[in-house]
Amino acid sequence: MAGVSVNDHTLFCSVSHCMMPCPASVWLDVDLPSPAAQLALDEALLEEAHEGAFPEVVVRVWMAAEPVVVLGSSSCVEEEVDRGVCAERGVAILRRPSGGATVVLGPGCLMWSVITPHPEAAPPIEQIHPAMLDPLAEALSRQTRLPVVRRGLSDLAIQSDDGERKVSGNALRVKRHGVLYHGTLLDSLDLDLVSGVLRHPPREPDYRGKRPHGAFLANLGLGQERLAAAVREAFGAVESRPAWPEAAVDRLVKARYDDPAWIFRL
Repeated sequence: MAGVSVNDHTLFCSVSHCMMPCPASVWLDVDLPSPAAQLALDEALLEEAHEGAFPEVVVRVWMAAEPVVVLGSSSCVEEEVDRGVCAERGVAILRRPSGGATVVLGPGCLMWSVITPHPEAAPPIEQIHPAMLDPLAEALSRQTRLPVVRRGLSDLAIQSDDGERKVSGNALRVKRHGVLYHGTLLDSLDLDLVSGVLRHPPREPDYRGKRPHGAFLANLGLGQERLAAAVREAFGAVESRPAWPEAAVDRLVKARYDDPAWIFRL
């Protein structure tokens, strides 16, 4: 899938093996009051995509105003997070609807999301990762003027003096007729904080080489506007979408994303 862009009107059709015209991509810009609400919005949009409520690919970005730890859907909090350090530093802990390991969000870490409807059926997972990450890597490479490459299962990395460093970690949730793909873009995040609140992950890609967080992660240093522009370019999100599922977000926040029993269930 390298070299393919949504702008070519081939990406999503080739992934889903259909000959129908590809859906347009729309940009959703929503200012929500909390990271919990932002995570709930991703799940609500996935539900809408699965139910056929909208035909477009929805693309969006957001940034947490304060540091927050976000567990993967199957992450064990005690295994991946130092809860004592989080408490000392006032860092909240949340859980997201997708898989993968725990991450730290906050100022300097842009979250990006792409929600894709698949009326026939969602494609295999091994096709989704390159379909999402290759066009984003190309767009980021044009911004940085340095190669941004896909590494491991779902990382983006750049070359540094001591090897390749991760600048983006990503995860997905797949339903029969919809796919949520979202992740991080490190720009100026406090990497010392990451080292303080996260334990070494229980699973890691080969290219990490058992390096600690501080020696494995890197910031892109592009600024929020340029990162958002790269995401928008990668997925051809020209038109804006004003509507979003407010009632569903409120319901999900109350039922799960603000509920300690759900967050700390593992």
